[in-house]
Amino acid sequence: MSPPTPCRRRALPVLTAALAALLYGLAPPAAAADGPADWTARPAGTGTGRDARPYVYLEGTPGTVLQDRLAVTNSGRTPLTVRLRGDGRAGGWIRFAEDTVTVPARTRADVPLALTVPPDAVPGDASGEAVAIGGGEEIRVPVRVRTVGPTLAALTVEDVEVSGGAIRYALVNRGNAMLRPRLAVRAEGVFGTLLDRPERPLPLELAPGRRAERTEPWPDAPALDAVTVRLRVTAPGGVRDEAAASATYLPVGPAVGGGLLLLGGLAVFASGAYRRRRRTGRAAPRPTTVDAQPPVATEPLLKAGAKT
Repeated sequence: MSPPTPCRRRALPVLTAALAALLYGLAPPAAAADGPADWTARPAGTGTGRDARPYVYLEGTPGTVLQDRLAVTNSGRTPLTVRLRGDGRAGGWIRFAEDTVTVPARTRADVPLALTVPPDAVPGDASGEAVAIGGGEEIRVPVRVRTVGPTLAALTVEDVEVSGGAIRYALVNRGNAMLRPRLAVRAEGVFGTLLDRPERPLPLELAPGRRAERTEPWPDAPALDAVTVRLRVTAPGGVRDEAAASATYLPVGPAVGGGLLLLGGLAVFASGAYRRRRRTGRAAPRPTTVDAQPPVATEPLLKAGAKT
């Protein structure tokens, strides 16, 4: 084999550098040493994507202990330490097998959990969260618990207030079942209907005993009218309630100008009336009276010596 020519010797380092750059580009990037690890927490199970469980769901009678698992997956290239706790009403019933778990790199750990339904729990639904904290991040997994027994669905709409371009109200779950409310809004003015929004679902899941303050926008509220707004809320199970509030809309600028104009007119009217009253109240000059005199004879006087 002949020795490499000078041209080939010069090309060899260039080809080596190009090959190294190509291999570096194909290799997966290394995780930053000080960055958060790539990890997830979700209900354990074999489903993935759309088939994965969106939350932990448990059902039982008061006093029973229910079991499930929380899957913590570490996709990073270094071990990950995660702290686990419960939050919310149902989350407070949860106890994990380990409160702190270290998951090796590219490994999934299924952590057992036990949820004890309180002996005095009323039948119905309760919600909470399983919280996982690690790598500078926090992941919350919803938890739903149904206590078996007679359920009562009750919902009220309260504290309705109409102000400017907004309708404020509160929804209160008075029962023991989880509710997904629907809302219809109607407003009547002096000359007819001003607003008529058909029933629609609200982006809200109301747990038993919870109260939610909400605002319904009304950007095209009238400038001058007396209105009555009615809210109707419904929920599955035949739940229904209504409430109303009234408001009067007055334009601030015209109202102030009209009030000043009215006051000015009243002042002019009062001043004119006062001047007329002064003129009519002055004493008129008394007419000159002449004392009564005896009648003067109109017959010609008889000359002296005239015969009668």
